[in-house]
Amino acid sequence: MTEQIGYLVLSTGDVLEGKWLGAARQVEGEMVFNTAMTGYQEVMTDPSYAGQIVTMTYPLIGNYGINDIDNESIKPFLKGFVIANPCHTPEHYQSSSTLLEMVEKYEIPTLYGIDTRALTRIIRDHGEVYGKMTTNESDLPKNCAVDSDIVKQVSVTEIKQFHTTKTTGDEIPHIVVMDFGYKHSIVHSLLDLGCNVTVVPFDTTFAKIHELDPDGILLTNGPGNPKDLSYLAANIKEIAESIPTLGICLGHQVVALAFGATTKRLPYGHRGSNHPVKDLLTGKVLITSQNHGYVVDIDSVNKDDWQVSHVNVNDKSVEGLIHRNKNVMTVQFHPEAHPGPIDTHNIFVNFISQVKAKGVKQHA
Repeated sequence: MTEQIGYLVLSTGDVLEGKWLGAARQVEGEMVFNTAMTGYQEVMTDPSYAGQIVTMTYPLIGNYGINDIDNESIKPFLKGFVIANPCHTPEHYQSSSTLLEMVEKYEIPTLYGIDTRALTRIIRDHGEVYGKMTTNESDLPKNCAVDSDIVKQVSVTEIKQFHTTKTTGDEIPHIVVMDFGYKHSIVHSLLDLGCNVTVVPFDTTFAKIHELDPDGILLTNGPGNPKDLSYLAANIKEIAESIPTLGICLGHQVVALAFGATTKRLPYGHRGSNHPVKDLLTGKVLITSQNHGYVVDIDSVNKDDWQVSHVNVNDKSVEGLIHRNKNVMTVQFHPEAHPGPIDTHNIFVNFISQVKAKGVKQHA
């Protein structure tokens, strides 16, 4: 394979030299890093990475190949991919293609041979960093801002329905998933717990959701700055006040905004599968999968209405909220994990239990 030199030019003025994996494709995006040791396929297909150039800190990527079951969306949405060393000869019984084949199939701009440790330090030191993947080392990134309309680019545009096969003779809860950039494993988790699922666009009105007759609402993860969705606050609040609601990641943040809290940007985000979170209700520390650059400002939370249920062990940021009077709960981390540990799967279990306790109806 012919090696072509490529450059990652950063808004900080730093230039890192590497080689193109696949064709050279010039692209700009926000720089982020993920510390997971596995799960590169799920990361590449997670819609929450839309608009971002993702750096994997683990040094070898592609060693177990790409399979046909672990994609988190219909296609990758990330802007670009940066790694240290690609593996061209993967070994895994489920592997159906190589990392290179995936990069070429979806035309993902990818650089390898980059000093990812140095790049990670730059992002940690500077916080908000933008980059350009290019063949010209003097070509600086020009668009140094988060796309305010990014959620619309990853959300479904029409309603999709999924029916569970896990019937137990009990009544089947119907969960409506508001799609801000949902991971497929969220829907799979709900189906495995015996729920029927309807996925709707992120801006679906309360009136339309009411027509669908759901027993519960789940607001999903997604990309971008949650404040760019503030125009949805009244609609989201009406939904959450009327129907049992669970918010995950971006969904957690937009629910908080809808009820009067504010959000702020983290210095360099939480992205990986080993982030410790303390459950304040039980005192236990859970290892979680995370992917976010913003958090709910704890000082803005109305403690008369909301109980902080989880906090990040490392920086004490808000990781979960429970409304004191309404059936609303939110978490900043990903209970479906994928990749990552399943310590917090009970978030789904508890939510479905609450939905059932409210008196679900049988849905065809």
